[in-house]
Amino acid sequence: MSTMDNMQKELPEPKDLSHHLSRTTRNRQASSIKQFYKYFSIPGIGQLAGGLPNNNYFPFDDLEARTALPDRWNPTPNIPIDPPSGKSKDKSKDKSKGPPESHTVVPKAANTTDVLKRIDLASALQYGTAQGYPPLYQFLRQFTTQNLHPHIPYKDGAEIILTCGSTDGFSKCIQALNNEWSEGRDPIEEKEGLLCEDYAYMNALQTANPRGMNIAPVGMDDEGMRAEGPGGLNDVLSNWNYAKGKLPHLMYTVTIGQNPTSGTLSVQRRKEIYALCAKYDVIIIEDDPYWYLQYPSSKSSVPIPQKSSGFAFLDSLVPSYLSIDYEGRVLRLDTFSKTVAPGCRLGWITGQPALIERILRITECSTQQPSGFVQSMIAELIMGPAKGDKSGSGGAKDGHGWDVEGWVRWLEGLRGEYQRRMEDMCDILDRGKTLVKSGRRKSLSGLAGNLSLEASPAATEALANEDDWSVIETAKIYDFIRPLGGMFIWVRFDFTSHPLASKVLAPRLSRALWIFWTFPQYRVLVSPGGIFGASDAIREQDAHNCFRLCFAACPRDDLKDISTRFVKGVQNFWRFKKVSDIDELLKDEDDGTAAGLDATAGMGALIGFC
Repeated sequence: MSTMDNMQKELPEPKDLSHHLSRTTRNRQASSIKQFYKYFSIPGIGQLAGGLPNNNYFPFDDLEARTALPDRWNPTPNIPIDPPSGKSKDKSKDKSKGPPESHTVVPKAANTTDVLKRIDLASALQYGTAQGYPPLYQFLRQFTTQNLHPHIPYKDGAEIILTCGSTDGFSKCIQALNNEWSEGRDPIEEKEGLLCEDYAYMNALQTANPRGMNIAPVGMDDEGMRAEGPGGLNDVLSNWNYAKGKLPHLMYTVTIGQNPTSGTLSVQRRKEIYALCAKYDVIIIEDDPYWYLQYPSSKSSVPIPQKSSGFAFLDSLVPSYLSIDYEGRVLRLDTFSKTVAPGCRLGWITGQPALIERILRITECSTQQPSGFVQSMIAELIMGPAKGDKSGSGGAKDGHGWDVEGWVRWLEGLRGEYQRRMEDMCDILDRGKTLVKSGRRKSLSGLAGNLSLEASPAATEALANEDDWSVIETAKIYDFIRPLGGMFIWVRFDFTSHPLASKVLAPRLSRALWIFWTFPQYRVLVSPGGIFGASDAIREQDAHNCFRLCFAACPRDDLKDISTRFVKGVQNFWRFKKVSDIDELLKDEDDGTAAGLDATAGMGALIGFC
């Protein structure tokens, strides 16, 4: 028996979590049509059974794109840097402005009958299995279980299913594991809940709320979700108020570059939270679109992996909850949105096979599978044509695909690009977070008469003759933690330091500042903290102090200028001394609180979904 077989024999079976499946999901049956798809690919079979259109009538003869090579962007070192130096040298600028260096071509028909290697439009544009386009599914399954998460500690490991992005994946997880609840129809003891961080991705909350779920916020610190202490996970679960409904059995969390606060959860914290989830029977939905964007200073606490991924870059990253998931209670959401493009609408879910099988049943009767155009293009880019097949072309110079090495190199280069952006913005924000005021105070001359008898006559005379004095005052306006991952900087303001703090409520100042940034001399749009607040209490009591800045989207050449305009707007806003100035800013608003802006459901469309 091999070493691998011995290891598998010692691992536990994933825990049976079927009691958490929703009533509808438990009742789903396999599609009676799609189970026959495997027979459609038998060479030479006369196809009279399915309602498939003839692929000769597809109006596309091929798909072709000019594509980058995997090494287009210059990576940053994998070793920890503490504190971050902010001095990474950018060697990628010249490459990024050059033309694409390769072509990706998906042909009408590939010269192979192997369904796992056949990448062409004839197969990709037909109806397909809900699991995903076979070549891409097989590649991602192998990449996920052997490279991304080579040690998943339950027997036979995880399974995957392709999705139309992480939002689609989350929606299907909730559909599978949550029974909808309606006030006035269902008893309160049947109301289910969703645990999440105090500040969470708005689309997740907007998916859960209409289903009648209790949103149960868990306290945070600089890392992310807290396990212990007031408001921590243990506190929330052990002191659950059953008058609100069932003890929550689902958790939604973003653990790397947390959206919106940018926290990165350590391995030790993950173990503490996982132990509590096992104790209270909670399923973890781990949404990790920024996992590859971990910056070197975050990795000082990463242990040596139990099993290497085969790549130094991947080994250097804080591992997923999957790496400690001995009970199979983690469903992980991955996406191509941040590594290729959001418009791909392509991602995948990883989890124990029994749960993935139920999500497969949901997919068969809903989205069926992601776009065949997109799947074929991504498959050709990464995998390239089958050996000896000259009808297609992948993303490498020789016509082959990037393969695993090329894909990892691309991810490493992306991390380098985003890290340099983060450092540029943080350096500017650091310089602007304190307001320095200098001036002359004549009132100090009155101190001359109060000098002690020990003061020299010369000093007394000099002070008495001085008309005014130079003074310097400082006030910290805002603060932030330099991100250890992701695309965001979470800026927390101290509105008590504003000159009008005693006359204008902080939420009103916050809203006026948000509008002030949009003026022509600043022209900066940021995300108000209230749209991420997981409860009314958080939105009302704290969210007005916070804003989320994304350093990813704007052009690299404009980033420093935009960051500088943000700081200048803050500095000038802190010089307002008249209440009428605030009233003028808010004259077109319906009310004088921050609730209107922060509660706008359409804000997500305005600021984007990253």
